[in-house]
Amino acid sequence: MASTDTAAAAKRDDLAGLEAGLDALDAVEVRRTPVREVLVRKVLPPVLAVTLVLAVWQVLVSAGITEEAKLPAPSAVWDGLADMWLRGTLFEVIWTSVSRGLAGFLLALAIGTPLGLLVARVRFVRAAIGPILSGLQSLPSVAWVPPAVLWFGLNDAMMYTVILLGAVPSVANGLVSGVDQISPLFLRAGRTMGATGLKGTRHVVLPAALPGYLAGLKQGWAFSWRSLMAAEIIASSPDLGLGLGQLLENGRNNIDLPGVFLAILLILVVGIAIDLLIFSPLERWVLRSRGLLAK
Repeated sequence: MASTDTAAAAKRDDLAGLEAGLDALDAVEVRRTPVREVLVRKVLPPVLAVTLVLAVWQVLVSAGITEEAKLPAPSAVWDGLADMWLRGTLFEVIWTSVSRGLAGFLLALAIGTPLGLLVARVRFVRAAIGPILSGLQSLPSVAWVPPAVLWFGLNDAMMYTVILLGAVPSVANGLVSGVDQISPLFLRAGRTMGATGLKGTRHVVLPAALPGYLAGLKQGWAFSWRSLMAAEIIASSPDLGLGLGQLLENGRNNIDLPGVFLAILLILVVGIAIDLLIFSPLERWVLRSRGLLAK
């Protein structure tokens, strides 16, 4: 009798320990990251990296290791930036390219999303155009500039055509990859609960494919931006306005190396800013919603 009571007591202790362990797993501590910690972990490293690059750059020029005709001093590039700021053309040039890039990317999103779903869910469509999408994704965007100019002339339609042909395959293939990685159990559970057709796509397929889809969106934006720069560099016209690609080409035509480096740096800064302001928060939200990011 005593042994039975001891065994029952041991079992109760084991159950209590198990419940305590499960409670500990559920009680994930979520705290708001202090501003100082965010600055130290996320802001300080890139600032130090940029400072180091500028210091090395200045040393190369000051020590005469490279000719200033081939590598201008950072101060010369800064003077060009200050001149554009004083003339009030800096933000105008940046906005000309950014507005085109974002508009083209949104168009690519509207076309690439349903196309990716169609390719991912219909076998015949995947067999027919899946390889074509992969081939288009590997084709350099600059190759589309000459035919786009012949089709539409030197106007915004030509710009958007080049952007779409460069970005749509990336968006579609990203969604296809995300759908392919969905566990069949999720799809069966959705069908069991009545989530079929468009309802299943909205409530089951798209949320489950979100990580791969987001990766495709990031790549789609990169292709949009690169395609736009290629179009602006090659197809220049006063009617198109002055964008960053045209600014780069003007620097080359005028043998203005500081202007060339300024355009390159502005193109780089815009690409980084879009990633930090749009895609990084989206990525953190996706990870946090899946319990992969505690804070």
